[in-house]
Amino acid sequence: MDWNKTKTIFIIVFSILNVFLYSLYLNRYTEAQNVQVVGETSIEEALQLDNISYEELPTNYEEASYVLAEVVTFSEEELEQLGKQSFDFVEDSHLISTLKGPFNIRNSKGDYEFTPFLTKYVLGGEEYVLWEVSKERQQALFFQTVNDNPIYFNKNAMLTVYWDEDENITHYEQWMFGKFESYNKKKDLLPPIQALNTLYSRGYLKQDSKVTYMKLGYSTLIQLTETQVFAPTWHIHVELLDGEKENYFINAIDGKIIEFQSETDNEENE
Repeated sequence: MDWNKTKTIFIIVFSILNVFLYSLYLNRYTEAQNVQVVGETSIEEALQLDNISYEELPTNYEEASYVLAEVVTFSEEELEQLGKQSFDFVEDSHLISTLKGPFNIRNSKGDYEFTPFLTKYVLGGEEYVLWEVSKERQQALFFQTVNDNPIYFNKNAMLTVYWDEDENITHYEQWMFGKFESYNKKKDLLPPIQALNTLYSRGYLKQDSKVTYMKLGYSTLIQLTETQVFAPTWHIHVELLDGEKENYFINAIDGKIIEFQSETDNEENE
């Protein structure tokens, strides 16, 4: 493949897409700025009327850019440096590792502790952040990060760790992306309060609920063969009056609500 030619084609395609997305963003942002939920009621007042509360919202968020990366093809040579384990390749980009000795997931205080395992046994383990622990399925799900910001629910950026009844890790499955590059100039991001308004105005935020936190991450925007483009994305975690938890994701540039087929309502673990 002529990579230079392919790269030029990608740049042209992405530039056209960028113009479209930016115009869409301007329209959505202007619309969001002008939304009056109840007459002249402000967003904050409208949320208060429905007893919807929220913790302190992010403040350091003004700009971010799209990023792109290619799926990593694993090789045995680069895996030799890791701890004692055997490797199977379902595909060149899908790694299954089986440990040759026990590694318990509990620390001395009885809490889940995965960092030592990721550091010793997983290629690029420091790039992954814990999303969910399932005691029933005896597994933990991790997302790869971009500058410490997780990529939400992209199969090629996931790590799943499994353990036995004694809570010793038995094996893991891994996919990952290589070096991330900024695709274009940084864009103004949708303010957190406007992201909440997007959910509220569309009926997602229920009465007496509480937004426990918001975090900036990334979601898949474009997938072209092995190269993928990611958009800055707000993750909004909500706790309902009955204790149930919900997760919402909003494109932080165009304001679109994102729904993942594999999304779970379980709380993120950090």
